[in-house]
Amino acid sequence: MDSRYNPAAIEEKWQKTWAEQGLDKTPTNSNQPKFYALSMFPYPSGSLHMGHVRNYTITDVIARLKRMQGYRVLHPMGWDAFGLPAENAAIDRGVPPAKWTYQNIAQMRQQLQRLGLSIDWDSEVATCSPDYYKWTQWIFLQFLQAGLAYQKEAAVNWDPVDQTVLANEQVIDGRSWRSGAIVERKLLRQWFLKITDYAEQLLNDLDKLPGWPERVKLMQANWIGKSIGAYLEFAIVGLNEKIGVYTTRPDTVYGVSYLVLAPEHPLTKRVTTKEQKATVEAFIQEVANQSELERTAEDKPKRGIPTGGKVINPFTGEEVPIWIADYVLYEYGTGAVMGVPAHDVRDFKFANNYNLPIEFVIVEPEAVANVDFQQEDPPLIMIDYDSAYTEPGILINSGQFTGMNSTDAKQAIVKYAEEEGFGKERIQYRLRDWLISRQRYWGAPIPVIHCPNCGIVPVPDKDLPVQLPEEVEFTGRGGSPLTQLESWVNVPCPTCGTPAKRETDTMDTFIDSSWYFLRFTDAKNEQQVFDSSKTNDLMPVDQYVGGIEHAILHLLYSRFFTKVLRDRGLLNFDEPFQRLLTQGMVQGLTYTNPKKSDKDKWVPVNLVDPADPRDPKTGDPLQLVYATMSKSKGNGVAPEDVIAKYGVDTARMFILFKAPPEKDLEWDEADVEGQFRFLNRVWRLVTDYIASGVSRGNTLSDLTKSEKDLRRAIHTAIKAVSEDVEDEYQFNTAVSELMKLSNALTDASCKDSPIYAEGIETLVVLLAPFAPHIADELWHLMGNSNSVHTHAWPTFDSAALVADEITLVIQIMGKTRGAIQVPAQADKAAQEKFARESEVAQRYIEGKEIKKVIVVPGKLVNFVVA
Repeated sequence: MDSRYNPAAIEEKWQKTWAEQGLDKTPTNSNQPKFYALSMFPYPSGSLHMGHVRNYTITDVIARLKRMQGYRVLHPMGWDAFGLPAENAAIDRGVPPAKWTYQNIAQMRQQLQRLGLSIDWDSEVATCSPDYYKWTQWIFLQFLQAGLAYQKEAAVNWDPVDQTVLANEQVIDGRSWRSGAIVERKLLRQWFLKITDYAEQLLNDLDKLPGWPERVKLMQANWIGKSIGAYLEFAIVGLNEKIGVYTTRPDTVYGVSYLVLAPEHPLTKRVTTKEQKATVEAFIQEVANQSELERTAEDKPKRGIPTGGKVINPFTGEEVPIWIADYVLYEYGTGAVMGVPAHDVRDFKFANNYNLPIEFVIVEPEAVANVDFQQEDPPLIMIDYDSAYTEPGILINSGQFTGMNSTDAKQAIVKYAEEEGFGKERIQYRLRDWLISRQRYWGAPIPVIHCPNCGIVPVPDKDLPVQLPEEVEFTGRGGSPLTQLESWVNVPCPTCGTPAKRETDTMDTFIDSSWYFLRFTDAKNEQQVFDSSKTNDLMPVDQYVGGIEHAILHLLYSRFFTKVLRDRGLLNFDEPFQRLLTQGMVQGLTYTNPKKSDKDKWVPVNLVDPADPRDPKTGDPLQLVYATMSKSKGNGVAPEDVIAKYGVDTARMFILFKAPPEKDLEWDEADVEGQFRFLNRVWRLVTDYIASGVSRGNTLSDLTKSEKDLRRAIHTAIKAVSEDVEDEYQFNTAVSELMKLSNALTDASCKDSPIYAEGIETLVVLLAPFAPHIADELWHLMGNSNSVHTHAWPTFDSAALVADEITLVIQIMGKTRGAIQVPAQADKAAQEKFARESEVAQRYIEGKEIKKVIVVPGKLVNFVVA
């Protein structure tokens, strides 16, 4: 028998065998409990990185374990294949997006298969495939029928050179990332989904997710941003109109010293005086060239211009000026805010910049402890803080509400506004409706037709999918290529036959990923989006694994889709993902130049002499740090290089052992080498056992002490590994337990015993989810005809964990002097007696006065001597 461990040959052999035997296919036997293990599917960029390897290895361990525990496991894979990178490739390389994407999918599928992942490839989907986006379009029409999809004008980032809409992240320092043109803010008619109709459900149902990290649930709750406040109306001086504002602090309304409109607010032009018209228009144009991110960034100064108009504070009857400011967005709230600089940090800075009044109307209780607010005319109180006072307190200078605490005043002020007809209580959410329109080609076409007679007409189900035309020219200039294809755009209205036009916007790629987990359950169904009986059987996903960067939008949108499809009668559950694991990043060593900006400070490792690390361009000394692996930092480690040198199982073992899955992992070649050495030790241990000819027996009677100790180590490992991989997914400690069992077997003095054979078998079975190839090869060499992955996961014998003897530490004056073995059942008095009579203790206490004995049962005995 070859005593050498040859990972490449073993991995190739077993990956082929598993494929031939169909071991990874999802069983249809409904008598078994189901388990749905899912990793967030990747964008097909063409190459895997170590982040992918970590994500998919974690999910694969869980899937393999659950199969061995008797579950019918669905563990699928797909491709989030629409999006802008494919269009950029078409522009830069002259390759059609579809061809580029499918080439990348084929390459990455091969890479994933090389990792030995137990994926059911029969369930594979690609979101860019017509047989997938047909059903994406069908789902959109379900939203349209339910009144949850609509069009309205919305402000977008507009590139005047490329004639296209830009996402916020494509605007860099106010310019388009591609053309370099100054970006404009422009109103375009866009498609939205009414996620706000589900805001309360999305918030409340977070309580149904005990298997999610608390920080993710908090991030979602903050994004939804429920607040209870007041809607108040301020009458415009000289116009028969009012400006509505929303505030969570109605108790501060007597401190309003100005009101701010978004520059794009429809009332901005009407409230602007002739004297301010030119200044206001110039400011509006300037703000139009800024992205939303630039306008709302916390580190940017807030700028504004007075319109010359005024409103009346309905509580005081006083006139306050109307301003416009860059930090107020029309899409958020009412597009107007009341300025209360005394009680808001941002307003305080703004008021100081422009010399606006700052009137304190709430103070800390101690400041007015001696004031009698019961007087008929409460006194005016002068307070001069050097910053905004934002805490609750006592109202001052607030008319009939003076002297009330903030909590009571909020309710009283809202009630008064309702009685007087200029306000009411309102629940508001930070969450906005989801803008899904994209002026791009490589996405799912929105399946509606615009008819001059009938308006918006849904494409009939029989005509789905609305396919993307293939003969498209990509120049990188102008709007979506779809708008240029008259033969595709111009169609008869499905309802009346009048010449009409297709919608040329495509859908946000988040739409595709908001339901893919449902399609996996019935991926080849050509007649339905999915068979509800199949989907309701396999859903929800039992364990979802992916990056924390998707903690808000992807997860929120997926939850939204699930609830809408439930309400359409397709699903019988409320939440798509029962448990969520957000794995940490993989970090590599790289060099940084501290003298350069964050964007330019990274220096690729291959350009640096480790003996004298200096910037090759400037000669500056460099610092060596761990940072998330990326091409831009030049610190990536190619998975194929690691696999070629050490094998897949070693890469998996390192990934699992180096850090808990939710923590960042620091790549270290020495630790990779350590896991390779461990697998080699396991190989020698098992092959030596096979060569010895020892077989496993059934007798557990009359075991020697060595056999009892080894059996205890075996069942301790079963218990510990099972707990680590089932409950908290502490794979790193599970691998440590495997190492302990390996050491116990190596040190055992009963290698000719059936207990030793039990230990070898247990080690291989426990190793199987972590290092599947070597485990199956060793299992086969041990004479088993079936795969180790079809073997039942072992259960521990609690009786085996009970020790006959325990180790008792002997201390003299608190200093450890040795240890003895005593019967496990010995009580406290007996343990003291054994310790006192032991040779270890007698060396130090003989002939001396024992002043005190401290016994920690089962742990130690400490003698205090004179």
